[in-house]
Amino acid sequence: MSNLPRTLGELKASGWKSVPVKQEMRRNLLAKLRRGEPLFPGIVGYEETVIPQIANGILSLHDMLFLGLRGQGKTRMLRQLVQFLDPVIPMIAGSELRDDPYAPISKFGRDQVADRGDDCPVEWLPREQRYYEKLATPDVTIADLIGEIDLIKHAGGKHLASEDVLHYGLIPRSHRGIFCMNELPDLAPKIQVGLFNVLEERDVQIRGFPVRLELDVAMVFSANPEDYTNRGRIVTPLKDRIGSVVQTHYPTSRDLGMQITRENAWAERDGGIDVRAPKFLQEVVEETARLARSSSHVNQASGVSVRMSIANLENLLSNAERRAALQGATHAVARLSDLTALISSSRGKLELTMAEEPDQQDKVLSRIVDEAVKNVFDQRLKTSTFKNVVEHVEAGKNLEISDRLSVPDCLARFSQVRDFANQIKSLTRELDPELAQGPHADELQVAVGELILEGLYCHNRLNKAAKGNQTSFKA
Repeated sequence: MSNLPRTLGELKASGWKSVPVKQEMRRNLLAKLRRGEPLFPGIVGYEETVIPQIANGILSLHDMLFLGLRGQGKTRMLRQLVQFLDPVIPMIAGSELRDDPYAPISKFGRDQVADRGDDCPVEWLPREQRYYEKLATPDVTIADLIGEIDLIKHAGGKHLASEDVLHYGLIPRSHRGIFCMNELPDLAPKIQVGLFNVLEERDVQIRGFPVRLELDVAMVFSANPEDYTNRGRIVTPLKDRIGSVVQTHYPTSRDLGMQITRENAWAERDGGIDVRAPKFLQEVVEETARLARSSSHVNQASGVSVRMSIANLENLLSNAERRAALQGATHAVARLSDLTALISSSRGKLELTMAEEPDQQDKVLSRIVDEAVKNVFDQRLKTSTFKNVVEHVEAGKNLEISDRLSVPDCLARFSQVRDFANQIKSLTRELDPELAQGPHADELQVAVGELILEGLYCHNRLNKAAKGNQTSFKA
């Protein structure tokens, strides 16, 4: 930065050329494509669907609307658009509108160039400061977005006929950058109308003031399809002015959903307890969200956010961590009995259909979790393998487990069933080889044992009675 030109004369001598912001994004996108760089680092599952739509929009110099249900990464991708801007660009020092030294649009910028010529001071603007975002709410005004006459400036001696009396809104302040309006349908229709000229003619007027700002800004928006009919809608002429509508979606496979959840959940804890979630329980967490997205009891127009899986995995780990802390253990592996913690982290992440009573949410969630356990069990195991467990219970010997029981106590209860301990040891190496080899091996055996018992219950081979934190499996 210290070697960059500091005056307009130095800037001219350096050979720097001014480029419109959309051309700048297009140029940098093409360079990334030629180098084979990832366009949106950290975004997975969109490589063949969403990202090509965004790339086409940028290459076409379009304003874009990201349309999708909640928790589909819309805002995260919108904020990553700054990576397609140059690392730094020059601006007239002190300019509110980040004026291009070659083509200033504000009175301040024009005066600086006229008065100081090649000695006009230049400063450099990093790309991170060229992204502005506004959440659409019903109380947003034209003054917030476009600007207003500032009566305080007028009271300070500025004449109403002078452009100096203006206070610029967010869109003019986004000049030479990206402006994002999140949840566009929530914006009042009369305010949406105020965006017409910005999108089509790229200029704004403030309170009929006799000045027209020719803006250089890339406009992007996000919207949820439900909002078109629920809280608001996008007025038709505004949609017509948006170049590309990018449709997002939820993860297309369980493995992809698990990868997203692992990368975003807080799994590396700092409390001195090494807590892990076996792969089959991670599958249960993701399968719960996937089943909710197809459940007839859940309002599918609202969607089931990816944040549900992330919060559920974190609560699953926290329940195991809490148990280990109570027992003074330094290692913990999440078990099926920890799935009760998913209820609190799932509330609010989905909406029931009108046919369901609001107080039925926990029951619906419990049924979905049970179905997820059954699906994962069926994918990995067969009930016929565990006839010995069914025979043991049918002989009147109930199996009682609890999330408060220590690992040795749980293993001792499993060993009461003929050959059950050997079956569990064999399956731990198959279900999660990594955890089976390390210090978590015993905890993993308990988790596998609980998976088997819960799977047999889901297939009606066993009955289950829960009281508090204790679960009894019986005939």
